[in-house]
Amino acid sequence: MINFKKIIAEKIAKVVDLKTEEIQEYIEIPPNSEMGDYSFPCFKLAKTLKKSPPEIANQIQPKIDCGNEITQIKIVGGYLNFYINSTILVQTVLTEIDQKQEKYGSSDEGNGKNIIVEYSSPNIAKPFHIGHLRNTIIGSSLYKIYQFLGYHTIGINHLGDYGTQFAKLIEGYKRWGTEYPLEENPMEALTQIYVRISDLCKEDETVLEICRENFKKLEEGDSYCMDLWTKFRELSLKEFQKIYDILEVSFDSWKGESFYIDKIPEMEKRLEKAGVITKSEGAKIVDLEDKNLGVCMIRKADGTTIYATRDLAAILYRAEEYDFDKCLYVVAYEQNLHFKQIFEVANYLGIPEKCVKGLEHVRYGMTRLSTGKMSTREGTAIKVDDLLKESISRVKEIIEEKNPAMLNKEEEATKIGIGAIIFNNLCSNIIKDQIFDWDTVLNFNGETGPYIQYVYVRTNSVLEKAGYEPSINDVDFSLLTDSESLKVIFSLYDFQNTLKAVVEKNEPSILARYLISLSQSYSNFYNQNKMITDNKEITNARLYLNKAVGNVLKTGCHLLGIKMPHKM
Repeated sequence: MINFKKIIAEKIAKVVDLKTEEIQEYIEIPPNSEMGDYSFPCFKLAKTLKKSPPEIANQIQPKIDCGNEITQIKIVGGYLNFYINSTILVQTVLTEIDQKQEKYGSSDEGNGKNIIVEYSSPNIAKPFHIGHLRNTIIGSSLYKIYQFLGYHTIGINHLGDYGTQFAKLIEGYKRWGTEYPLEENPMEALTQIYVRISDLCKEDETVLEICRENFKKLEEGDSYCMDLWTKFRELSLKEFQKIYDILEVSFDSWKGESFYIDKIPEMEKRLEKAGVITKSEGAKIVDLEDKNLGVCMIRKADGTTIYATRDLAAILYRAEEYDFDKCLYVVAYEQNLHFKQIFEVANYLGIPEKCVKGLEHVRYGMTRLSTGKMSTREGTAIKVDDLLKESISRVKEIIEEKNPAMLNKEEEATKIGIGAIIFNNLCSNIIKDQIFDWDTVLNFNGETGPYIQYVYVRTNSVLEKAGYEPSINDVDFSLLTDSESLKVIFSLYDFQNTLKAVVEKNEPSILARYLISLSQSYSNFYNQNKMITDNKEITNARLYLNKAVGNVLKTGCHLLGIKMPHKM
C-alpha cells in the first residue's frame, strides 16, 4: 500500500532541514476535504528558520516536487495543503483489497513479538454476569487485532479459582449443600449458597473465621476442601463454556490462579534475594511508600496468599514461558492500584527488562445497573446467558414484524442480537463506565452494531440484484473520483492505520467508530449514486467499490467478534 503521508514527508524533507520521520509525525488530515487531503503546519519550522509560518510556506512550496502522487499544493496561512492524485489512490486501495481479500488491513509489523492478552477471567462458582462480558469482549477483540497485525498472541483466561470466597462456599456447602440442586442448576445453586454464607459471615464473626481456616486448609491440600473445590471448578467451567461458545470466544490457556500456587515459593525467593520483602505484623510485604503506592502484601500473617501473590508468580512464569513483549491485563479500573503495585514489584523478579516494561493494565469502566453497582453477593448481577437469550428474543420479534418471510430467522437473530451487545460494549472509550439499559443496548437505529450489519447486508443485496461481481480488471479507477466515492475510498485506505491505532492505545472503540464512519460514508455514496446503470463501466466501478466496502465491514466486525447476517 502506498503511504501518502510518508511520500509527502519525504518530499518536504528534501527542501528543509528535518528528518522524514519527524515531518511525518507533524502531517495532519484537514477537517474538511476541500482544504486538501493532507496538511503540513509550517509553524513546526518557525524556530529553526526564524521566520513566520506563512513566510516559510511561501518559501518552500515552489521547491517541492509534486511527482505523480500529488496534484497540487495550496498555501493557507501557515499551512501547506496537499491534494493527492485521486486515481492513484483509488487504484491503490482497490487493487490491494483485491489481492488481500479478507486479509486486507493485516500486516507483519508484529512478527517476532509475543503478546499476552489476559481477559474474561471470571470467578468460578459465580454466574457469568455482564461485568465479565465486557472484559471478555474487549480482550477477545484485542487478541484478534494483535494477531491480525502479525503478533504471536497468547490469550489467557486467568480464572478466579482461588481465594477466600471458595472457603466460604466450602463452608456453605458443608452446612446446606443438600438443600440445593447443584447438578441441575449449578451456578444458581452455588450463588444462593454464596449469598447465604456471606450474610451469615456478616452476622457472625466466628463463621468468617471458620471460612478463613477452610482457605488455609485448601492451600495446605486438605482432601475434603480440595475435592469440593475441584467439583465447583469443573461445574463452573462447563457453564462458562456455554457462554464462550455463543460468543465464539476462545483461549490458548485456561491457567487460573490455582495454577501458580506451587510457583509462589520461587517468586518469594527472588524477592527475598532482592532484599525487598519485610515483615509487618506477621505479614510479608514489599514497602512501596517511596513510590506513593503504599504496601504490597505478599502473604498474610496466617501464611495464606492473596491476589498480588498469585499475580506476581504468574508474571514470573509468563516471562520465562513466553518471553513476552507485552502482557495485557484487561481488568476494570477499580484494580488500578493493584496493578501499579505488582508492576513495580515485578522489577525485583529478575525477569527481562522488556517484560517488565511490557506489563500493561488495560483499564475499562464498570458496568452498572441504573440502581447502582452489581454484586453477586447481594444478588443484583445480570447473568450473561439471560442477557443473550433476551437480546436474541427481542430481535426475533423485530424480524417477525418487519420481515416475517425471512429464512433462518433463529440464526440471523442470534447474529444480530449478540452483535448488538458486543458493539454496545465497544462503541465508546472503554475506560468509561456503562449504565446497562435495555433500550440503549437494543436500539437498532443510529450508531449501532445492527446498523453496520444492515449496511453490510445492503452491499450483498446490491451484488445479488446486479447478478454478478466485476473483476478488478473491469474497473476504470477514474470513475470513482467524485467526492462521495472518494470519501469511501479514503475510509477504506485508513483501515490498517485504524488497526494500528487500536494496538497503540489498546482501545477497540477506535475500530468500532471507524466501522460506523465507513458505513455512513457508504450510505451517502449509495444514496447519491445509482448503483446499476446503463453504462457498464460506471456500474462495474460502483459495484466493485460496493463489494470492497462489504469486505472491510465483514473483516472489521470479525475483529470485534461480530458475525454478519445474510439478511435483515
